[in-house]
Amino acid sequence: PYKSPERRRAYHERRRGLSDGTRTAMVFYVIGLGLGDERDITLRGLDAVKKCSKVFLEHYTSVLGVDKDALEALYEREVTLADRDFVECQAEAIYQEAKESDVALLVVGDPLCATTHTDIIIRARETGAEVQVIHNTSVMGAVASCGLQLYQ
Repeated sequence: PYKSPERRRAYHERRRGLSDGTRTAMVFYVIGLGLGDERDITLRGLDAVKKCSKVFLEHYTSVLGVDKDALEALYEREVTLADRDFVECQAEAIYQEAKESDVALLVVGDPLCATTHTDIIIRARETGAEVQVIHNTSVMGAVASCGLQLYQ
């Protein structure tokens, strides 16, 4: 639907309130990290992380192959580990911060492959927070390397 990359960029900037260089709302990013290590994050995900004042790593629905120090070194941000209790019982502490500044929740794989993350996204949107999901590789796609196909 876009005639050029410039029109696409302008559309998304208007949608986010960025066309004049100012922003009207902070963003709660839910960012997929992929399956391997700190370098599997997408460029879009890395750009978002670097804009955030707070970065949380959800680390109970799946396990990332590196520790948080590797993430912090590449992303140039402090990463706070969010365990099961924190994610399930105190998630509002994560997305409520998005009222004041950009905040990221990092998720191993793709953010929408676990109902926990979908629940957080729904609850954040109900508070009026702007939520952006940044997808990445998940086990659902990686299963094809074993010869299995999702469509069968």
